[in-house]
Amino acid sequence: MSEAKVVADDAQERPADRTGALIVVIFTLQFLVALDMSLVNIALPSIRADLGFSASGLQWVVTAYLLTFAGLLLLGGRLGDHWGRRATILGGLVVFALASLAGGLATSPGTLIAARAIQGCAAALLAPASLALVSTIGNTQARTKAMGLWGAAGAAGGAAGVVLSGVLTDWLGWRAVLFVNIPIVAIAMAAALVGVPASPRATRGSLDVAGAFTVTLGVAAIVYGVTAATDHGWTSAPTVTGIVAGLAVLVAFIVIERRVEHPLMPLEILRTRRVLGANIFGFMLAAGQLAAFYFCSLYVQTVWDVDPDIAGVLFLPFCFFVVVGIIVANKLRPRIGARNAIVVLGLLGAISLGVFALMPAHFDFFLGILLPSCLAAIGIGGSLVLVGAVSTEGVEPAHAGAVSGVVNSARQLGGTIGLAVLVTVAAQFTSARDGYHAGFAVGAVLLVVGSLAAWLILPRGRQM
Repeated sequence: MSEAKVVADDAQERPADRTGALIVVIFTLQFLVALDMSLVNIALPSIRADLGFSASGLQWVVTAYLLTFAGLLLLGGRLGDHWGRRATILGGLVVFALASLAGGLATSPGTLIAARAIQGCAAALLAPASLALVSTIGNTQARTKAMGLWGAAGAAGGAAGVVLSGVLTDWLGWRAVLFVNIPIVAIAMAAALVGVPASPRATRGSLDVAGAFTVTLGVAAIVYGVTAATDHGWTSAPTVTGIVAGLAVLVAFIVIERRVEHPLMPLEILRTRRVLGANIFGFMLAAGQLAAFYFCSLYVQTVWDVDPDIAGVLFLPFCFFVVVGIIVANKLRPRIGARNAIVVLGLLGAISLGVFALMPAHFDFFLGILLPSCLAAIGIGGSLVLVGAVSTEGVEPAHAGAVSGVVNSARQLGGTIGLAVLVTVAAQFTSARDGYHAGFAVGAVLLVVGSLAAWLILPRGRQM
């Protein structure tokens, strides 16, 4: 079956009774993937105490997931084109559930990190499929709704993960934050069986395994190098070697992509200003968002000495105002254009991280949590919806899976590398409070840079 025929079949409008189930699949998959990026955050102190993690090793509970997720997203997008959406989604969900079970039963740091890495591999199959499914909805109104829910799921999943992390850790123990994935997977599988067509969608052509290996290895080396700076300094041999080796391997990845017949990331798609600008912004956005969740969850527990369940509840304003952010984004775009709307919302997100950087030494719900959370939810949540829409509109159908993988990969790479950098920056301060403030401040700078890049690169005009 030709790739053009595959996409033509995929693009057919779903029967009315399947569209609702398909939207449930899109939302649930993206929610699940985003949930697990932050689900362990408030559980981190408990995990460290129970399994004996070192201070620098603890971040790998988060980074292991992000690293395999980011590195394999491009391959995951191609596998969706190659195997078909339904097979890819169901297979990914099974692996995700098994890895969650293994993580919840872990008795050593290595076992938990391995389980989190496997979760990331499964998420790399699910995330591109969820975004690619949006383009298969024939009804314009339903497709717009699905895209809004996709963006909402990404932002709300991250916030809900922090809320659930605190409540589950305090009531049932940290292992519950892994087990909670299993019922969510069951819902997603049931919806996928109803909403995603069972007909085969296999495409011809070999998979770019060499590209998947090199991009994952390159990112891993860079993250290792940045992490090594925490203990050895930025000019140490492990730091320099890791970063230089990672960059060299990523150059090799680009060379591979130029030569293989079916590349993971067709380089021509990056020549499109929409795709390039949206993905640079998405990279910076994810770095700032993860910094907010990671440092804020540690700040309220270690500086304010708040119990885990209360710490999780403090993130509820973010969950609520994400909806406001989506509404604002949808109203801004037709009035000022997607480019201007992304810049405005991105700068609002940067302001929110700046306010987080001013968190007081003692508990202050309004200034320390409510105000910055509301600004972050509107700015980050709203711009996230626009990034997904802008980067995928007008893309050639044959590249739908690849572009979906690139969009998600840019965000996860931003989160992975950004978190490693900001944790290293925070570790340079003798006071944990000062370190957290520095992490927030640098995250704000990254969002400003991302907004500037969007302003310069994205096409002008309200037609976007």
